[in-house]
Amino acid sequence: MKIIRNIIIGIIVIGAIAGIGYYFWNANNTAPQGQYQTTPAARGSLEATVGATGTVRANQAALLAWETTGSVESVRVKVGDRVKKDDVLAELAKTSLPQNIILAEVDLLTAQRNLEDLQTSTTARAQAELAVTQAEKALKEAKNKYEGSNFARASDTKIENVQSELDLLNNQISQARKVYNMFKDLPDGDSRKAGALSNLTSLELRRDQVVAELNYITGRPDDNEVSQRLSNYEIAKAQLDDARLRLERVQDGPDDLEVARLEAQITAAQATLDLARIIAPFEGTITIVEPLPGDQVSPGLQAFRLDDLTRLLVDVQISEIDINNINIGQPVTMSFDAILGKTYDGIVVSVGQVGSVVQGAVNFTITVELTNGDATVRPGMTAAVNILVKEVKDVLLVPNRSVRIVDGERVVYVLMDGLPVMTTVRLGSSSDSVSEVVGGDLKEGDLVILNPPATFGPMGGPGGN
Repeated sequence: MKIIRNIIIGIIVIGAIAGIGYYFWNANNTAPQGQYQTTPAARGSLEATVGATGTVRANQAALLAWETTGSVESVRVKVGDRVKKDDVLAELAKTSLPQNIILAEVDLLTAQRNLEDLQTSTTARAQAELAVTQAEKALKEAKNKYEGSNFARASDTKIENVQSELDLLNNQISQARKVYNMFKDLPDGDSRKAGALSNLTSLELRRDQVVAELNYITGRPDDNEVSQRLSNYEIAKAQLDDARLRLERVQDGPDDLEVARLEAQITAAQATLDLARIIAPFEGTITIVEPLPGDQVSPGLQAFRLDDLTRLLVDVQISEIDINNINIGQPVTMSFDAILGKTYDGIVVSVGQVGSVVQGAVNFTITVELTNGDATVRPGMTAAVNILVKEVKDVLLVPNRSVRIVDGERVVYVLMDGLPVMTTVRLGSSSDSVSEVVGGDLKEGDLVILNPPATFGPMGGPGGN
């Protein structure tokens, strides 16, 4: 009985093993149509996109820092305030400022007053006109002296008159000397001697003057004198030209050079005064406020951050494989991890022309602008960016999950009469889910297998391994 029981147990075990083996053999060598997921190849539209991630930034941003030491007197803004260019955001107490900044206020007022006087006063023009008149007179005198070197200094009549006067004086001196000789032995206090001597002396002095005049009007200047007169004449002409130029500069208003000098002084003084305050360099929104009234500050200490939030941008890195498909003006969609369930639109506004190597890969930076942003989108957020690079319509499409590579060629498997049939395809543009079929044997309406096995047997069924 024991032997029979063992035989029965053995038969049962063998049968079980055979049944399990048949099950697996059958599973590997048959493929009922119901095991395959299929979809008919159909025509449709395709949007090819390039995806990347980046960080939102403002169109313009600035970190504003103090440029001098002092104590904060007032802070005029808070986080979220909109400010205009040149608005004062905070300033230091005047009593806490360095001396050069305090004195700059005096320099500023002085330069402003001088500029105002220059622009309204007529003194400069009057002085310039007087200078021209004086220069013209000096030129005329210098010209006469120079030109007088080439002709006689007096007419013949004038010379004859002077000579006659000299002859008369000589006769008078001769008579006066005779008179004096009559009284010269008298005491010095005698009035007759004193009168005779005075008359003789006066006549001799007059004779010397006439001799000098006669010598001058009958003589000629030497070469050195002529050269000196010519130099004086040339200098007088140059001085007149300078005077006329200065008059021309102020004829219709103040001298441009003087105006520029005073304006530069005003600008320099104002720049020094501005060290005591923080001024907005552009229109934007205050995003960081550091100082409080009473704080002691020093050069370089951060005070505010200012962002222009009217334009929000995202810089993303695009592979060299895709960069030539990116162009300015292409539409963009964006989503944010911090903003669930909402998609935003954008546009490509800049495409980098030079790539950079990061970990062996060449990437190009492109910039996209958010076109329908709202208050929930903020600088610093991470954005998932999809750029529409191509859109095709009414083309034959095939799901990406159905495509395989066999012997270096792309293929799909089509279900025919319940069996998978390998079909070659040539693909064009692709999206995340489908690709454009631009060649091969696939036809519209073919049942494309979405989940083909990795290998197939020689009869079209699944191959065993």
